[in-house]
Amino acid sequence: MRILIYNIKKLLQVSKQTPEIRKGEEMKILPFLENAWMYCEGKKIVNFGLMKDMPSEYYSAEKTFDAVGRIVMPAYCDPHTHLVYAGSRETEFVDKIKGLTYEEIAKRGGGILNSATALHNLPEEELFQQSADRIRGIMQQGTGAVEIKSGYGLNLEDELKMLRVIRKIRMEFPLTVKSSFLGAHAVPYEFLNHKEKYIDKIINEMIPAISAEGLADFIDVFCDVGFFTPEETARILKAGFRYGLLPKIHANELAFSGGIKVGVENNALSVDHLEFTGDAEIKLLLNSRTIPTLLPGASFFLGIGYAPARKMIDAGLPVAIASDYNPGSSPSGNMNFILSLACIKLRMLPEEAINASTLNSAYAMGVESTNGCISPGKLSSFIITRKIPGPEFIPYSFGTDLIEHVFCNGKLIK
Repeated sequence: MRILIYNIKKLLQVSKQTPEIRKGEEMKILPFLENAWMYCEGKKIVNFGLMKDMPSEYYSAEKTFDAVGRIVMPAYCDPHTHLVYAGSRETEFVDKIKGLTYEEIAKRGGGILNSATALHNLPEEELFQQSADRIRGIMQQGTGAVEIKSGYGLNLEDELKMLRVIRKIRMEFPLTVKSSFLGAHAVPYEFLNHKEKYIDKIINEMIPAISAEGLADFIDVFCDVGFFTPEETARILKAGFRYGLLPKIHANELAFSGGIKVGVENNALSVDHLEFTGDAEIKLLLNSRTIPTLLPGASFFLGIGYAPARKMIDAGLPVAIASDYNPGSSPSGNMNFILSLACIKLRMLPEEAINASTLNSAYAMGVESTNGCISPGKLSSFIITRKIPGPEFIPYSFGTDLIEHVFCNGKLIK
């Protein structure tokens, strides 16, 4: 299908030759054109420019949109979600209101192990249908690329079930999908006193089976206090890498766990959460290609501290942001709200937050060659807003649906 959007008030994140990432002061740079047009064919962006230079033959496109007064920008890339899960955990939400901590709920059999039990009891097709509803929701809210983790299986059969559901989502929906194997999300009940045996199971049984079916792009570990140590994390990451799974890890959400260090040492594509990050960790990241990915939705929902985004950016780091969509600590995949939190709570400028949710977040999930900016040859995944004063209005007007249309890989979603 040929698509033309014209009279665009501002076309954001444009580039003929895109950088793969923006860091430090560069994150304030958000290239744009005013009074612009963009032309797409099939799944790809073909060209863009100023209205005065638009070829007249483009008006013959099958779909045309007069975007007067509207912003057009790349669809969000969400590089950290757990949206394939069974049921919900609103009872734990009430427990949190009553004052129980994340760790206390986990010790009572809640948290990740609660979700693992629910997922085990749910047939694969029903798991797909529940997850498909969430995928439709995030696309409507402007997400065009998403990374989805396993980790609520915690045994070979159920981890495979989750990853097969992710594969089916990739096949049946037009957005870009990446998958992560997160068998080391928690230690299941039967191994609570035998963690080493569970780690052996991950390395010797799960990773080879998942690799044989080609079900995952990344290997992930929850490296934090009460979960997996840096030494255990390194062992699992190295085992996954031998099977072609690139490292991406949860790190420093609950404490200074050493997760950032082990992520950098193992060339992780990203280290995620990072609520506990100091000068030493920032220095490690500055000397690496590992991108910090921040999840303000989890901090908001759990009522914990936020990652020091301002300190990271001012030190010269790139930053990506993600929703952490999951049933226990961030039950929303709305990247518009994450954009607002990035500005309000992480003290990021709107330009920085948009870079963190498009260009940099595409890098954080390994899709920077296809997603994250408006560039010829990139996938035609983009957002057309309603009439708004400017890009700053998107994070400013939190909770308001400002999206008029969404395209994912050339398909009109909304």
